[in-house]
Amino acid sequence: MRIWGRFFGTLLGFMVGKIIGAVIGFYFGYKFDKGLGGDFGAFNQQNETQRQNDFFNITFAVMGHITKASGQVSEDEIAFATAHMNRWGLSGDVRQAAQKSFRDGKQPHFNLQEQMKKLKRVCFGRKDLLQMFVEIQIQAAFADDNLHPKEREILHGIGASLGIPARHLDFMLDRIVAGEHFHQQGSQQSPQQQKQHLSDAYKILGVTPQSSARDVKKAYRKLMAQHHPDKLVAKGLPPQLMEDAKQKAQDIQAAYELVSKQAA
Repeated sequence: MRIWGRFFGTLLGFMVGKIIGAVIGFYFGYKFDKGLGGDFGAFNQQNETQRQNDFFNITFAVMGHITKASGQVSEDEIAFATAHMNRWGLSGDVRQAAQKSFRDGKQPHFNLQEQMKKLKRVCFGRKDLLQMFVEIQIQAAFADDNLHPKEREILHGIGASLGIPARHLDFMLDRIVAGEHFHQQGSQQSPQQQKQHLSDAYKILGVTPQSSARDVKKAYRKLMAQHHPDKLVAKGLPPQLMEDAKQKAQDIQAAYELVSKQAA
């Protein structure tokens, strides 16, 4: 609620015309606040829409750059990009811009550092968005179930640009790849698959079989605080990314339940 127009209008009106002037000043100050509020609200909405579009364009441009790093973009990697456009409901001009960004990212002249600078401006003060950006790029690199050395090099370059230590990025790599495997596993599993499923659950939580129940719960709570949809909504996460957040939260919850059951 904006009140400065009313405040100064009333004050100036009183100085000029006492009570009558204060009433008149309050009225014009009210009209000023109302008009400014509407304009500012529209500006904010336009600004947020532009920021979201910039985020998507950067995301797909870097995605194209990563998938091209191995020399040729695979069908799985193209399917991954298309699936995310569908999941995020990108259509019309927004989808065409994202497709163009993906193609631009595959070009030899693509400037990754320039895109990282732009991303930091777009996501200023939004660590949750930067986190999701990195996780999406890791998933894109593993879309064909193989991490090429060049893809790993680019991911580490992205991490360095965003202030993510190499060790932490490797941890993210292990956790996200484990999450993809964990999510894809069906209910019917062989003993070997069950063993791998449990191993993936530990990696998702960032713990080991030797970790105490207290440490497991602490890791679980920390991850849920970062990925829980309700918390991300409160931070202003674009609605298009909510499905991604929900899936990650479900995998974290399932991993925690499996690890806790194993420890019981």
